[in-house]
Amino acid sequence: MLGKIVYISDNVAHIKLENKDTLATNMMNLHIIFEDDKKKILGEVEDISEDIIKVRFLGEIVNGRFIGGVIRKPNLTAKIRVITRDEVKYLVGENNKDSVLLGVSPLYDDYPIYVNINDLFNSNLSIFGNTGSGKSCGVARLIQNIFSNPNLPPLRSNIFIFDAYGEYHNAFKGIDKMNPYFHFKYYKTNLTEKEKSSGGEQLCIPLWLLTVDDMALLLDANTPSQLPIIEKMIKIATIFSQNNKESERYKDHLIAKAIMTVLYTNKPAASKRNDIFSIISICSTPNFNLETDIQGVGYTRKFRDCFMIDNSGDFNERLLITDYISKMIDDKLDSYEPNDKGFYQLKDLENALNFTLISEGLLNNDQTYSDAVFIKVRLHSLSISENAKFFNYPQYISADNYIATLLLNNPSGKAQIVNFNLEDIEDSIAKTIVKIYTRLFFEFTKKLGNRATMPFHIFLEESHRYVQNDRDKELLGYNIFERVAKEGRKYGLILNLVSQRPVEINETVISQCSNFLIFKMNHPRDLDYIAKMLPNISQEIIDKQKILQPGTCVAFGKAFKVPMIVKMKMPDPEPYSGNCDVISSWKVEQ
Repeated sequence: MLGKIVYISDNVAHIKLENKDTLATNMMNLHIIFEDDKKKILGEVEDISEDIIKVRFLGEIVNGRFIGGVIRKPNLTAKIRVITRDEVKYLVGENNKDSVLLGVSPLYDDYPIYVNINDLFNSNLSIFGNTGSGKSCGVARLIQNIFSNPNLPPLRSNIFIFDAYGEYHNAFKGIDKMNPYFHFKYYKTNLTEKEKSSGGEQLCIPLWLLTVDDMALLLDANTPSQLPIIEKMIKIATIFSQNNKESERYKDHLIAKAIMTVLYTNKPAASKRNDIFSIISICSTPNFNLETDIQGVGYTRKFRDCFMIDNSGDFNERLLITDYISKMIDDKLDSYEPNDKGFYQLKDLENALNFTLISEGLLNNDQTYSDAVFIKVRLHSLSISENAKFFNYPQYISADNYIATLLLNNPSGKAQIVNFNLEDIEDSIAKTIVKIYTRLFFEFTKKLGNRATMPFHIFLEESHRYVQNDRDKELLGYNIFERVAKEGRKYGLILNLVSQRPVEINETVISQCSNFLIFKMNHPRDLDYIAKMLPNISQEIIDKQKILQPGTCVAFGKAFKVPMIVKMKMPDPEPYSGNCDVISSWKVEQ
């Protein structure tokens, strides 16, 4: 018997040890059993003084199962002892077809700790830790354990890793050695020839798959009043990329309305002509181009010739061209919406924006002038920058087929792990790319006929770079990560946050996480933030992780019966996450 209960306060038993030599054993964080009238109550040592230990009650062991929470405290005469190895299994999970090995318990002679796959992977997960705490190795080991699990080979899994430093390529590039049906796919923002030859691909998103919201983020829009301009630009680009009869009629209708708007402005005729010719140069049709024949009574004129200026300062064929243009306008077409996406690239989008600005008269409206010019400058800057290649997709593809190509590892078959290496681009464009992919995955999983039958797991390395309290809500009315954190679980889209600075992460997203693996953290702001954000975290858990060794974490949440200290095996192979070897780099061979 360990000792005797002196008194119980709140949820803590104060126990006087029978033998002070017992303290020679490291009892901190060990689990204690109180046996009382055939009842087993489980507690955990949270404090040790000279001859008194404090044990917090955690739950009961009933018929070989652990049940969290204690309704009735043990009697003062209860028998007290350290949990046996046979009883530890009630806390650490079982090795069965539905579980995966997480690591071992350093407190109980490396007793293996298993977690139920559904409990861990069907809801959002956070993995936090300082640099050097073993966080990246822990992520790699966890995923490697999943793929080395003989009970459930994850052939239909879909794991997307957004890799801020290019760490995980080494850890997963040989995943097919575990099983020839496992495949790893690698996208990079700046491919070398060596990476191309080894199967790496250039990251590229079809521009037409971007919504108004995506485009607003990409162009760094700063006010909601810019959204209608972007919406009109996308609609025009889509319409002018299509070649069916309905779209051709609508093109003529749009061009005619745009020219008519210009004709009835107060500008001089020469300025009007310049604007009209600009419209035709941006977008033309058989009925509207500079060489189109305009039929008059007994004669024809080329379109360009109708805008010659006479001695009165007006167009010499004003009546002819006005009549021709008016016939092309059909007010019923104002409500026309293109049925399908169309193939267009950044230069086409620029032309569509220019058409929008001229046709809508936005450049002549003081209220919208600055908004319009801002979008125009941002779009042009993007189109001539290195970042343009990320949206220069070579041919048309639908959203569903594009996502399918991400997961297709030709000629081998399906890729279970897709790694996006974002180390070669600045944070602002990386954040937007991650948001676009997250939105695409959300829309894809949301419209599946059978809900949540194709789970997507997104791992966001250095998630504090992306999942922030930014101005998305003010601009768009929502933040995509908040939406996915709150709703994605229902559709099978799961977030996995990996970060060394949780204090910089959007608090709503963290609050929606159900499981946590916390490696060593020291920064008081991060610790305070975690303590405030997570209702199920205790001061004991906070204190535990302060003294953890590298590769060891505190695991808690719905997948764990009680908070556990878990030592994870080093991944094999390891990610590129180690520190530099200063001695080797400085040394000169003699």
